[in-house]
Amino acid sequence: MRKIVIKIVSQFLKTLVKNRDGEEILIAGVPLSTCQRLSLYRPTTKMGRRTLTAILAAAISLIFLASFSLHLSRNFTAGSAASPPPPSLIAAAISNSLRGSLNLAVIELPVPYYHTESVLLPDWEVLVLPQSPLEAPTSAAAVGEAHLSCIFPGGLASPARSIGDGAAFLCSVPLRTRRVRPFLSPLLSFGRDGAAGAFRQQPEMKRWSRLAYESISTASDLIVFAKGINKRQGVNLPANDLRCVFLSGDGAIVASTGVTSSGQEVFRCGHPETAASRISIDIGDSRRPIPSLAPYRPPPSPTAEAGDAPARRRPGLICACTMVNNVAKFLREWVTYHSAVGVDRFLLYDNGSDDGFELAVRDLNRDGFDVRTRFWPWTKTQEAGFSHAIVADGSECEWIAFIDVDEFIFKPDWVRSGKPNRGMIRSITKTNPKVGQVSIGCLDFGPSGQLAHPCGGVTQGYTCRRRAEERHKSLVRPEAVATTLMNSIHHFDLGSGWKTRRLEQREAVVNHYKYQAWEEFRVKFRRRVSAYVVDWREPTNFGSRDRTLGLGFEPVEPNNWAERFCEVNDTRVKDVTQRWFGKLEPRGGHRMAWE
Repeated sequence: MRKIVIKIVSQFLKTLVKNRDGEEILIAGVPLSTCQRLSLYRPTTKMGRRTLTAILAAAISLIFLASFSLHLSRNFTAGSAASPPPPSLIAAAISNSLRGSLNLAVIELPVPYYHTESVLLPDWEVLVLPQSPLEAPTSAAAVGEAHLSCIFPGGLASPARSIGDGAAFLCSVPLRTRRVRPFLSPLLSFGRDGAAGAFRQQPEMKRWSRLAYESISTASDLIVFAKGINKRQGVNLPANDLRCVFLSGDGAIVASTGVTSSGQEVFRCGHPETAASRISIDIGDSRRPIPSLAPYRPPPSPTAEAGDAPARRRPGLICACTMVNNVAKFLREWVTYHSAVGVDRFLLYDNGSDDGFELAVRDLNRDGFDVRTRFWPWTKTQEAGFSHAIVADGSECEWIAFIDVDEFIFKPDWVRSGKPNRGMIRSITKTNPKVGQVSIGCLDFGPSGQLAHPCGGVTQGYTCRRRAEERHKSLVRPEAVATTLMNSIHHFDLGSGWKTRRLEQREAVVNHYKYQAWEEFRVKFRRRVSAYVVDWREPTNFGSRDRTLGLGFEPVEPNNWAERFCEVNDTRVKDVTQRWFGKLEPRGGHRMAWE
């Protein structure tokens, strides 16, 4: 009788896991008393609600009748050696049936779940920001990505990927959830064997196209970073048309101040005279201020700044700044080289790495390098990140080199040096006191026959380049930057009275290992980091200098990729770095210090 009941319930439930479109939906994998407290599916029509109600009522009735029949059979079967069915018998039948019928994870309670705020990014990706600390381990290594999920309305789930050492998470919106409006923020949940937490009502996701996302305070004013206001490069709304709006914890407006500067995604305004939780921008178009995740930070205390200055300031630092995403395997080579030629500190804006980047940074700091990271998960905001660095780090860095991890500064006369010295970079910045920026031309290197990442690093594997210079990168004196903080990634706008010096190739170059082995290069199709450069998969701006000649709109390897962009064989940096950092192997070749 027990086997018959389980079979009947299982077969009946298999008819309940399809909605009216023939799609699979999540009902429960838990004891019935728990299931009854969950609202896991919301039909969009009255007929759908009536149908579902009728089906659930029939299911409950069948379970009740089956349980009652078991009770009767136990009472009327004298001398039976079989024990009565345990209370979880029906729940087990439900769980087993659903596990076999659904491709989705079955909900099992109790498991912890956490409320979030979230931002809907391009490609249906969601940036998830927990509203409270997670009690379970948050690193992918400790938990396993399969055990951490984003739970969406209707119980649909997708894996959550930890970024920023657990500061935030990324997940994809399930296909069926994309048809449901409004887009509600997912829950984060830990479970076992793919289980996930129950869904509760969440606030609506913020849209990435219109959002105040970060801020930084100075003693005299406040800088706000926001998308959706200055939408086109070189076209900025007048500051007089805008206001900074300060919000309380519940979203009420408590104060506003005038905007004094508007450029790209950067806005400056005065501090309020009252306490506030967040800050936004009102663009005066009759709509509410744009949605905000940007916290309001009061001005730093002058007393605290004075007291900290002797301990924390090291005037005259040469710094290097860049925005990174999954560059762990490239990082040590870049840091080792530039530290040896005179870079004192490295400022890395982490744009959502999940490749062991934080561990790579800890190892470098343990080995005596000065590497600072700042979690910056905001998509397509490289210009804003560089503006932020000018304000956040300008008091400690005399010069900041804005170069990527695949770019290496090199002076041709270094080929005569037997070993590097920390004065080499300063020979580039040693210039007229009125020069606030030194720009260096870039030489773009091709795949050089490589089919995979070279074991000795980019300086050893890529030795063939294009002949002509392509763009430039700059070392910037922070005090010289214009108050708008505007930049094109390659250089900054300077304030009145400051000049830019452009170096010739005989003075210095930037070796840009741009066109690497295909498997490394193809990741550039995922998303460009500049706010004003379209992603390569978008069929627009085909003639843009940011695009690669000969590539289409999909990451499909062209013919003879490994041999492309090879016009000049240039081994100068390879030869120098072998001499400086290489150890000759018994069987020939060099083993580099970063291997």
